[in-house]
Amino acid sequence: MDNEFEKHLSLLNPEQRAAVEHEGKSLLILAGAGSGKTRVITTKIAYLIAEKNYDPRSILAVTFTKKAAKEMRERVEAMYPLADGCQIRTFHSFGAYFLRRYAEEAGIDKNFTVYDDDDMATLVQKSTPGLKKSEAASYAHKISLAKDYYLHCDSERLVEISADPLFPEIYSAYQKKLRATGNVDFGDLIMLPIDLLNSNENVARQTRFRYRVIMVDEYQDTNIAQFLFLKALSLSDKTYVCVVGDDDQSIYKFRGAEVRNILNFQNEFPGTDLIRLERNYRSTASILNAAGKVVRRNEGRLGKTLIAERGDGKKPALVFLKCEERDEKGNIIYDHWGKTKYHDDESEFCADLISKKYAEGVPYNSWAILYRTNAQSLGFESEFLRRKIPYQVVGTLKFYEREEIKDLLAFLSLCANPKDEIAFRRIVNKPARGIGAGTQDKLVTSALNEDGSMKNLLEAAKSLAPKLSKKAREGVTEFCDLVLSLIEEISSGKKDGERLSTFVEEVIQKSGLEELHRADDEINGTQRVANMQELANNAALYEFSIEGLLEFLDTIELDRTLASEEEKFVADRVTLITLHNTKGLEFERVIITGLEQGIFPRDDKIGAELEEERRLFYVGITRAKDELYITSCAQRRFFGRTEFVRPSIFLKEAGADTFRVLGDAPQSYEYEIFGHGEKNQFYDSDFSDEDFCKMRGAPSGVQKINHPLAKKFPVGQTVFHDDYGYGQVTKAFLNEGEYVIEVAFQNGGTKKFLPEYQSSSLMRVEE
Repeated sequence: MDNEFEKHLSLLNPEQRAAVEHEGKSLLILAGAGSGKTRVITTKIAYLIAEKNYDPRSILAVTFTKKAAKEMRERVEAMYPLADGCQIRTFHSFGAYFLRRYAEEAGIDKNFTVYDDDDMATLVQKSTPGLKKSEAASYAHKISLAKDYYLHCDSERLVEISADPLFPEIYSAYQKKLRATGNVDFGDLIMLPIDLLNSNENVARQTRFRYRVIMVDEYQDTNIAQFLFLKALSLSDKTYVCVVGDDDQSIYKFRGAEVRNILNFQNEFPGTDLIRLERNYRSTASILNAAGKVVRRNEGRLGKTLIAERGDGKKPALVFLKCEERDEKGNIIYDHWGKTKYHDDESEFCADLISKKYAEGVPYNSWAILYRTNAQSLGFESEFLRRKIPYQVVGTLKFYEREEIKDLLAFLSLCANPKDEIAFRRIVNKPARGIGAGTQDKLVTSALNEDGSMKNLLEAAKSLAPKLSKKAREGVTEFCDLVLSLIEEISSGKKDGERLSTFVEEVIQKSGLEELHRADDEINGTQRVANMQELANNAALYEFSIEGLLEFLDTIELDRTLASEEEKFVADRVTLITLHNTKGLEFERVIITGLEQGIFPRDDKIGAELEEERRLFYVGITRAKDELYITSCAQRRFFGRTEFVRPSIFLKEAGADTFRVLGDAPQSYEYEIFGHGEKNQFYDSDFSDEDFCKMRGAPSGVQKINHPLAKKFPVGQTVFHDDYGYGQVTKAFLNEGEYVIEVAFQNGGTKKFLPEYQSSSLMRVEE
């Protein structure tokens, strides 16, 4: 062997080296998180050329992003410069290359262009006249999904994509129009090569003769069409196929990824060898232990056990938070409706923890806060801005920069000030009402006083409406009537028992923004409606009145101003990111938030979908190198209302000894984990008492009461009394051996009870 190349092989562990030197049969490399898979696949490509004398042009390696392909190419060429002739591409890039080479055989123009989503929607409209733009976009999305599953327009299985009886007809009309243009869409870049390889023996023979080695990275993310493309390329028994992936990190079902591709690989390619890369160079053993206990519950997996190369490390922390306001004595504060006053204890805890560590020399950029949906970023953004903690939102815009949030805020701003020209122009024709830019100029001009000041835009526009075209007249009248009615409603004063969130939700629905952005969500897999709902949830902190609306908008404007000032921070920033976007990343310290039923996982997740949610949690856990915190709150705001929630089922599944517990664990969690009457021996000893209480602003040194009823009626327990209704235990103490509790009820009253003798009228409420 070339001594020069041996230095590259000497850097590998035994399993990695075995994968690199493997030859003959097909190979599945099951690469666990942080196991060095990129080093393996790049070294293997260079090894085949340098040591096994493969022609670089006979090697095809495909991955999913341009960035990953570029990195692979650079690393291979750095090891062996003569490897620059091999094909290292994304799936779609290779499909485009293949089709340009065989354009005539595929029946397309050799100078074809590739249609994106917008182009597809336009072509759907042209091929099926009469469809609205939103309908065309929806059908275009379904056509793309059908192509991901390699379903042609005449397939009987199209019903699996959509039960719409018009879908096959619209798909067929679209395909006919697309072929007439000579162009292709992204689905065609995979679908047409499969068709050609299966139908043209000459093309198939040439292609299979050329590519003697085919390697696929991130194989768990492949869809059905990509799997069939690989099969069509590798039918020759002389083709060596090697795929690298991790079934436990298959989290993109919503994009068409099929975990069964990797689970069934050994069946589809008989005789395949399997090599597991289980040595992890990223995380500590305690973190990997948590990840393993979470994902082992899945039935659909090949199975592996990650081995930490960095030592045991600190046990991950499970942080239980209350999310209600308390006074300086630790008593719960109630509002004038008798409800507990809610605040965002989760974002405050994260800010406290990060600030405390920063004061000790830990940089901001060592932290990442992970959450299930984009909408969850709002609480952290607001808290960090007020605390002057620099942050960056990865994978999406900051909350107040998102289109749907700007739309909603513009609507609310116009309700607060009907002279707001900027807000008026932004939403007067959104959704489309036939009010173009020219008409908007006329409406604004009609509202100007002689001195240049602005009159009420809505009243001026309504007065001018009769002079406009029929479509514009109807649109302007409808819009003005709607906003004026909303202004009258918010100006009429407070509503008993309702908060500003009720008004914001009404605006979302009546404005048409919900319908507009829900269509985007369905087509693009975005969460725009959820983001608007999160803004409405935030409005629950303000009263239902014009004063409450103005205060709400002022607070948001302050946050926006602080955000623009925060941009001066570049390098040292906390990362805010969804769990899906963390794939391939790593951070020294990770906080995974929102571990409650209904949030993560959602209540509608069962079977295979629940297994993917577990994999998503596994991915999040394995992003952490040194420290991991997981938060679970007792309360959440949903649709403007504060509701009690249960800890995520994933926490129970992980088991008792996986985490060190901070804060007060809910009774339901303790019972499920430790059983009735058993003692939790896993509470954190170096952080949960004095330090944790000081951080949370709660009284420290809480006395531990040794009494049988202390477990059933601890401080913080929700109870119900026949005469007083719902309340919460705020104090507990012993009086001459009797266990006494003090309960603050939602009606504002406080009462003392002896649970041992008053259990018939005082009931414990399970969380």
